[in-house]
Amino acid sequence: MTEAFIWDENFNLNVARGKVRGASPVHKFGAVPRMSNNTTGSMWDVNDTIYPWAALDTPAVVNVERNDVADNGLIVTVQGLDTNWDFVEEEITITAGDQLGSTLFRRVNRAFISDTGTTNADDINIEAGAAGGTTVARITAGQGQTLMAVYTVPAGKTAYLLKLNTSAEDGKDASGFLYVRTTDTIPFRVKHTWEFSGSAGPYDYNFTIPLVITEKSDIDIRATTRDKNGRYTVAFDLLLLTE
Repeated sequence: MTEAFIWDENFNLNVARGKVRGASPVHKFGAVPRMSNNTTGSMWDVNDTIYPWAALDTPAVVNVERNDVADNGLIVTVQGLDTNWDFVEEEITITAGDQLGSTLFRRVNRAFISDTGTTNADDINIEAGAAGGTTVARITAGQGQTLMAVYTVPAGKTAYLLKLNTSAEDGKDASGFLYVRTTDTIPFRVKHTWEFSGSAGPYDYNFTIPLVITEKSDIDIRATTRDKNGRYTVAFDLLLLTE
């Protein structure tokens, strides 16, 4: 007989407080600054591009590329997954135009300014491998952290997608797609789709039965614009459970 699961009204709060063993929340959010007309791209800080997943198929260190000397001294924290698909992060202090880290990343899920100084004056690119490598994350000028709606589920975890919210700049429109890839040897598959519409307000979807996303799976939320290009945003909530 299967044991019944009872949803307690305080469950979400207890997960956030770290009081539910083996459970942790993930809130991801992203925005594309200005997607061109009739273009498909991932919802992240780089316009008109599909996220470059292949850049870290072979784990690599990352390079922090500085584009304004005013950003010298800032500490950038890069978070992602290591060679074993486990959570890892590295703090890299900017002291020059390029600053190479020492931790091997298989995936990069987020980066942010982690010291108490000012926010970044110009774009900061996190590149795979040495300077000039493929950009796998960008902290847009003035934002202080990445806005990337891509995520990879760590090893030993199962992600349950609970909620999805998207919006379009006023008067803009596009189609949205939630893609998931369970391993890097098969293509991404569409798991959910919707329409962006600035005039009609945000799109808000609660998964009554959470969408199950297995360990090591890649999540990539994309938009396909039509003839009204603009800025598009997305946020989604995951519950990670240790399996």
